[in-house]
Amino acid sequence: MTDSLSRLVDELARTAPGLRIETGAGGTGAYAYDASNYRVPPQAVAFPRGADDVVAVLRACHGADVPLTARGGGTSMAGNAVGPGVVLDFSRYMNRILDIDPQARTARVEAGVVLDALQSATSRHGLAFGPDPSSHSRCTLGGMIGNDACGNRSVRHGRTSGHIEDLEIVTADGVRAVADRTGLRAADPDDTDAVRRVARLEADLRHLIEGNLAPIRTELGRVPRQVSGYQLHHLLPEHGFDMARALVGTEGSCAVVTAATVRLVATAQASTLLTLGYDDVVDAAEDVPEILRRHPTAVEGMDEAIVATMRARRGPDSVTGLPEGRAWLYVELDGDDQAVVDTRAAELLDVLKARGRLTGGRVVHSPAERRSLWRVREDGAGLAARLVDGGESWPGWEDAAVAPENLAAYLRGFRKLLTAHGLTGVLYGHFGAGCVHVRIDFDLATDTGRAATRRFLSEAAALVVEHGGSLSGEHGDGRARGELLEVMYSHRMIRTFAAFKEIFDPEGLLNPGIIVAPARLDADLALHTPSEVLPVDTLFSFPHDEDGFAGAVRRCVGVGRCRSDTGGVMCPSYRATGEENDSTRGRARLLQEMVRGGTVQDGWRSTEVRDALDLCLSCKACSSDCPVGVDMATYKAEFLHQHYKGRVRPRSHYSLGWLPLTSALAGFAARPVNALLRGPVGRLLARLGGVTTKRRIPAFASRRSLRQVLRASKPEEPANALLFVDSFTRAFRPHVAGAASRVLADAGICSTAEDGLCCGLTWVSTGQLSVARRIMTRTVARLDNGDDRPIVVAEPSCAAALKRDVPELLGTDAARRVADRVHTFAGALTDLAEPGWTPPPLPENVVLQTHCHEYATFKGRHPRDLLGRLGVRKVDEAEGCCGLAGNFGFEEQHYDTSMAVADLALKPRLDGIYAIDGATPTVVVADGFSCATQIDHLAGDRGVRAVHLAELLDPAADRPDQPGETS
Repeated sequence: MTDSLSRLVDELARTAPGLRIETGAGGTGAYAYDASNYRVPPQAVAFPRGADDVVAVLRACHGADVPLTARGGGTSMAGNAVGPGVVLDFSRYMNRILDIDPQARTARVEAGVVLDALQSATSRHGLAFGPDPSSHSRCTLGGMIGNDACGNRSVRHGRTSGHIEDLEIVTADGVRAVADRTGLRAADPDDTDAVRRVARLEADLRHLIEGNLAPIRTELGRVPRQVSGYQLHHLLPEHGFDMARALVGTEGSCAVVTAATVRLVATAQASTLLTLGYDDVVDAAEDVPEILRRHPTAVEGMDEAIVATMRARRGPDSVTGLPEGRAWLYVELDGDDQAVVDTRAAELLDVLKARGRLTGGRVVHSPAERRSLWRVREDGAGLAARLVDGGESWPGWEDAAVAPENLAAYLRGFRKLLTAHGLTGVLYGHFGAGCVHVRIDFDLATDTGRAATRRFLSEAAALVVEHGGSLSGEHGDGRARGELLEVMYSHRMIRTFAAFKEIFDPEGLLNPGIIVAPARLDADLALHTPSEVLPVDTLFSFPHDEDGFAGAVRRCVGVGRCRSDTGGVMCPSYRATGEENDSTRGRARLLQEMVRGGTVQDGWRSTEVRDALDLCLSCKACSSDCPVGVDMATYKAEFLHQHYKGRVRPRSHYSLGWLPLTSALAGFAARPVNALLRGPVGRLLARLGGVTTKRRIPAFASRRSLRQVLRASKPEEPANALLFVDSFTRAFRPHVAGAASRVLADAGICSTAEDGLCCGLTWVSTGQLSVARRIMTRTVARLDNGDDRPIVVAEPSCAAALKRDVPELLGTDAARRVADRVHTFAGALTDLAEPGWTPPPLPENVVLQTHCHEYATFKGRHPRDLLGRLGVRKVDEAEGCCGLAGNFGFEEQHYDTSMAVADLALKPRLDGIYAIDGATPTVVVADGFSCATQIDHLAGDRGVRAVHLAELLDPAADRPDQPGETS
């Protein structure tokens, strides 16, 4: 710790004793990055709980001459949210909605409020905050104010600056003030010193504006998306010296925003979506001016690479509703009457067809289909980062904007520029506002590539200025474009920007290197890796990443979808704790630091990385939900293997990691073993094994019960499938194997049982990869014997292990052949059942807990869809992890987190199924043994038991009860 940082920490301990501040590698490493190309490790990260904490930090930084960077969701793509001194994370605690006034249509919020949280709260009043960036599920209002963010519906609602009533700020020297539509005032009118200092600050600003009226009037505010530089035109006399709007878009370089009063808009009663197909994005851009004449709310564009990547990552059915084409526009129209809106959409489609550029078009009526289509567009930044062919692309010129009528001409010139430099760009963005996002396959890892990138960016800046545009249309200048502002503005305007910042921040401590006195755009690049990096020789093959483990963890580019509280399944631990290090992104960033030998310097032995991975439930949801396909469960398994190589492991790695072996032994004496485990000896053994005593250990089934089940379900006809009897089914619920066999036969899938094999899952999840490989090798040898019949696995986690972990850990053709044959039970009934198969009568309503591994690995083959097709009227799915997650929820130190995760989705569903009069609850379906065990634990004595899908569909009249020693 440097002397200045030590003084700062000591000062804060005195002035803000409740302030949490992190200075170690484990607490700061993840904050070296945002969603940009840059890496700037901070000295400390502070987590303020209120404005007083912010004042204390700024005064301490001012006194110790330490720079400070304000940070919201950390999703900035231009390097706006990384800095070398103290980073203030507003998202952790300062995330309260302070007031909503439906009559005035305003809301007062703290800087760390996530946009979706505000939208959820205001929707109850029929109101919303107009700007809606694609990162709405994790971006904060403070970050949106910093960048002057816009969003998909900016055609209607414009930029954040147009929706700000006032800002509560703290100046660089620690004075609280309020910037409103008429100027600047001290927050506390009784604080005479603050009143004097703020008055002097405003006087200096007025003097600056009066001396530069001509360049401000001629150079600023020329196009709707002109975000680059400072928005000083809001301070012109004709605009009433609107200090609030002038500070929007300053990227935290002039003052720190702690709270804001924002204006709200009424939500439309009706809307519809029109999808339009084109041969390329230039054709799409040509139609934009005509579309804008119809007053749409959104006109969004994207090219074919994004759609192809989404389909590859989440399955071919993940994108439906798009017409033929290689580029598309989404056009949203709204109004008060649905029929009128639909008619407007149909008329617009006819007009565009007559123009002759369309390859197809359709009005999308289904709300579910609309949500799916918007998901593709909103994930554009991540999808474009790692494409189907494995290629990587990067931001840096992802934010230019021109007037919409100039968009087609700009795109023609831009594509020629890409070709001239031998680069490829993936295009998407807000075509209706003339703002184009593009990720480009820059080579940022070599000196030659960085020099070529500089040349390209300089020429791109000249091109956009030639077309009357702006370097930034919503992401801000940050570190990516600050150096290029001289291409866009006169020297006098650049000096005016510098004078504006100096009035607010004379020492230059607030977000240094941004906009004024900018850092070189190729400085501090994350891919500028030092020559000495961690040797990476791994057991997992990471076949989809050119650089193996290093390339795999580099998949994380910081878009932060894992920090969302809603939608999808990832990241359950982040949703439970709210900590950056418990997010997929935070863990990936620390792994990147470990690989490069940065803030984490002890490689595989790192305790910081171990601690960050500790609460990862290995749910694998990130491998599906993350737009770039980060697979933290696999990274964790590899890390644990390397970390504990040749060392004593945690006790639970032995007690739970070796469960398939110990459960097989227990099956020979199930009755006495179960009796022993239910008493004091069982509690002692649990404590010795690192297992929580707050859960009942599931009862082991006897080997005899399994033999009886398999004998009874032996097929009379030649089998056309294998039923893989996994370790969990064999040890705890053999009746599921019997039910599965009967259902498969009823559906025309005659199966033989394959018993005595193991997928190796428990050894993988505890990082015992050498053992896992031996287990898997034996299993593959048995299954890859010339037999090409489908392999049906009743336990979703085991099916996922055979499908993904086995080929990626063994890396053999035999393993891949076996993986290609694997089906979950729901997948087998979806793909292999005879046409016209009808199951026994099913309940109208079902509560469903889908296993995370099934959700992530078997795309488009989920029980929810199957149940719907089979006639269940309502499937109430607990979207999210159950919290048990195999060994995780049984480990003593993880019990509380396990239950917190269950509280997010599963427990509310269970609480909602009890009738007021105590009637029989809705059927609960959970194919995963972990999920069923968690449901049993949550239900207690309330009589709820989760059934496997096979039990629900079993044609037999006498369906077995839960397994036990007497079965």
